[in-house]
Amino acid sequence: MANIKDIAAKCGLSVSTISKALNGYTDISRETKQKVLKAAEECGYLPNSMARALKTNRTYNIGVLFADEAHSGLKQEYFAAVLDAFKVEAEKNSYDITFISHNMDMNARSITYLEHCKYRNFDGVCIACVDFQNPEVLELINSPIPVVTIDHVFNGHTSINSANVAGMNELVRYIYSMGHRKIAYVHGKKSTVTEQRLTSFCHTMKELGCPLPPEYLVLSAYHDIASTKAAVKKLLALPNRPTCIIMPDDYAALGGIEAIEAAGLRIPEDISIAGYDGIPLSQMLRPKLTTIQQDTERMGTEAAKRLIEQIENPLTTITETVTIEGHLLEGQSVKRISPD
Repeated sequence: MANIKDIAAKCGLSVSTISKALNGYTDISRETKQKVLKAAEECGYLPNSMARALKTNRTYNIGVLFADEAHSGLKQEYFAAVLDAFKVEAEKNSYDITFISHNMDMNARSITYLEHCKYRNFDGVCIACVDFQNPEVLELINSPIPVVTIDHVFNGHTSINSANVAGMNELVRYIYSMGHRKIAYVHGKKSTVTEQRLTSFCHTMKELGCPLPPEYLVLSAYHDIASTKAAVKKLLALPNRPTCIIMPDDYAALGGIEAIEAAGLRIPEDISIAGYDGIPLSQMLRPKLTTIQQDTERMGTEAAKRLIEQIENPLTTITETVTIEGHLLEGQSVKRISPD
């Protein structure tokens, strides 16, 4: 098996430079690091992770805290895509990822998220799709461990956010341009994302001069077909039924579609619908769903980059809120009608 001296000879560099490049030192240029890593791969070099950890005081392991309320795990297409991009970028920088749980049985008791992080000695943590007000989550956020959050802002921490306000504004204005004035919104449970989208929906409707009866705002849950089906059923029973319904997300829209079909109505001939997220499923439906496609790849990549920067350069990294724009996918689920 090749060793560091073999790689140094192949690259024409010193052993110390090779060691620094393999161990992620920041005083080595990116070009040199890539050259060394390529040579190491060609030589079949496999570093000893324990030795590397002793030299750098890092484990090259990042924790991911992901626990959505629907318990759908990585079947949740939106966050699965974000976390896949996060994983790819982390691996490019020689980091592994491990999911965090408090269900580990340590000394006959469940451990907290922070205890799990300390037990695994994570270099940093990415937090996505959790109850951000959970005391265990707050304990982790307030710990010395470098953290990046997705779709939630904490002061003093870097967060990566989808442009929910702009996205909802664009979606409502598109539906309005198609002639709709009676637009209802089935929104998710209280969260930063919900507050941004709901506020943007109401504000845009007001700017456009569209009436917004209270009954046009119905609570459901993200990624929950059953609750969305029940919510849409309520809207369809209204005497002044909306002409278009915006669903909590593309997957939950399946429940809305069920309710509409059960009522003997057709999409978009009898009623229009729109989603949010832009997951591949939305474009497999017939008709294709009009939705806002979020840039999941960029969100995951940016989250990994910013977290690794915090880990490797803690004294020079500026924490900030990063907003990632999405864009409208114009499907066929919103019919053009004559404005009332």
